[in-house]
Amino acid sequence: MLVRFLSSETGEILMFSEAAGPLLQALGKPTTARGAFKQDEMLAAANALREAVKRAEAPPPEDDELDEHGKKKEPVVAMSQRAWPLIDMLERTARGGPKANIVWEASADF
Repeated sequence: MLVRFLSSETGEILMFSEAAGPLLQALGKPTTARGAFKQDEMLAAANALREAVKRAEAPPPEDDELDEHGKKKEPVVAMSQRAWPLIDMLERTARGGPKANIVWEASADF
């Protein structure tokens, strides 16, 4: 399922719920079909995501690792790669003034 993040100050971000869910959970936000970040939450949320990324960083897998079928493993998309667009949106929108906001919407809770 797709989750759409909409900002009053930036473009939109689309993520699969499998990527958006852990990011929202790291911020203590519910993974509901609709939700929001208020202007006064945004910088703290961006910093919290940066900290979550630091904790989740692991050494990259060896290039020669093979899966159980003898094929080269697919590269793993790190949390930092998934979090960066949302961190950027949070920081840029936070500078947008007192009415700045970010909302997310999905077709159902995820």
